[in-house]
Amino acid sequence: MSFSPLCNYPKALTIAGSDSGGGAGIQADIKTFQELGAYGMSVITAITAQNTLGVKQVFPASLEALHSQLHAIGEDLTPQAFKTGMLVNASMIKAVAEAVRHFGWKQLVIDPVMLAKGGTALLRSDALDALVEHLLPLSLIITPNIPEAEVLAGMTISTLSEREQAAKRLRQLGASIVVIKGGHDESNEHMAVDLYYEGGQFIYLEGKKINSRHTHGTGCTFSAAITASLACGNAPLEAVHTAKAFIQAAIEAGLPLGAGQGPTNHFAYKKSLAQSADNAVQK
Repeated sequence: MSFSPLCNYPKALTIAGSDSGGGAGIQADIKTFQELGAYGMSVITAITAQNTLGVKQVFPASLEALHSQLHAIGEDLTPQAFKTGMLVNASMIKAVAEAVRHFGWKQLVIDPVMLAKGGTALLRSDALDALVEHLLPLSLIITPNIPEAEVLAGMTISTLSEREQAAKRLRQLGASIVVIKGGHDESNEHMAVDLYYEGGQFIYLEGKKINSRHTHGTGCTFSAAITASLACGNAPLEAVHTAKAFIQAAIEAGLPLGAGQGPTNHFAYKKSLAQSADNAVQK
């Protein structure tokens, strides 16, 4: 991972919900930013009461609180890259889009959070159109999983060619780069294949599929890793490669905490790099 000479202290911002269980949302994002060398900042859109067993309650932030947080960051701590996660409703999405345009923030990564792992809706139905109309055209990268891509693109996805078609549709809606994650592809038992599309060729990024229930926060962590890597000066494709490696390590070393779906291990990537360096020295 390289750092831009103009970015000695890279700053990454997450605009998302708080997860009291620590595995997803801003908690996962801040951990990931830290592990990849970016200074993490946050704008909280909602407080959730949740643990490994699921989401108990959601308490959306007021628009005044959201607006105040956005402007506090924008007036003093301009991020080199930023991401959105849980945005709750259309009013929040419009407020975020207005702040992005007002402050001229660049390199937006959208994680279109729609459902929690347990099935709790995290994006209200009225918000989908607002996401597409107001935020998607401002984004550099959008990172839907297959079910989210189906909703956004308005089609079913069961083959790689359909995934490519969905990526084209999402790019036509305004996203510069589309990354459709392949973890939900049940037709491939052994590999998790992500699709990267920037308007030219389709690039497939493969990783071994890990049979683990400790995957809470994977989408948040993946998009946060992209954001941190972008903030540190890396090009989009390199940032996605880094995120793929980061989440692969995090899932492989998942944390068996609680009685339900445990979180991924945000410490694993850095430890794996250190281990690889030690092995190279020993050879």
